[in-house]
Amino acid sequence: MRLIASIAIVIFAFASCKQTSKTVSNDPNTFGEDFKVKEITDFDALVSALETQDTVFTVVQAKVESVCQVKGCWMNLVSPSASSEDEIFVKFKDYAFFMPLDLAGNEVIVNGKAYKEITSVDELRHYAEDEGQSPEEIAKITEPAEELKIMADGVKLVLP
Repeated sequence: MRLIASIAIVIFAFASCKQTSKTVSNDPNTFGEDFKVKEITDFDALVSALETQDTVFTVVQAKVESVCQVKGCWMNLVSPSASSEDEIFVKFKDYAFFMPLDLAGNEVIVNGKAYKEITSVDELRHYAEDEGQSPEEIAKITEPAEELKIMADGVKLVLP
C-alpha cells in the first residue's frame, strides 16, 4: 500500500511541475514572457485606438520616460518620435517581472493588453512616491486621473 501511495505522490509531483505554453526568455534583453514581433503598432495609432476601443491587444514600440525607482514594477512610456504628449502607464502581468531601474530614455517593445482606467488619488500618490517625487509634488495630486495603461506579458529592449 505504501508503494502505491509513493508512486502516486511521485506522479502527482511530476504532473504539477508540467511546463505551461508560456515561455520565459533566456535573452537578457527580454523580460517576462518571450514573444515574436510580427507587427508593431505605432504609439500614436495605439493612443487613437484607445479613444474608441476599451481594450486593444498590442505590440507597441515606445520610449521609456520613467521606471519605478523602488523595484522596477512599472514604467511610463511616451512616443519615440515625441509626436504627442500622451503617456502610457505599464504594469507587468501577475507582478511576474520587473524592469531595470535605469531604463529611462531607452526604447522598448511591449506585448500586452492596452486599456483606459481611472487611477485613484492614493494610487497616483503611491506611484509618484515610487518615482522619487518630493512631498510637495505628491501633495499636489488631488484628483483621480483617467490613464492609458498596458498590462504587459513581455517586454523587449530595443538595441541601438
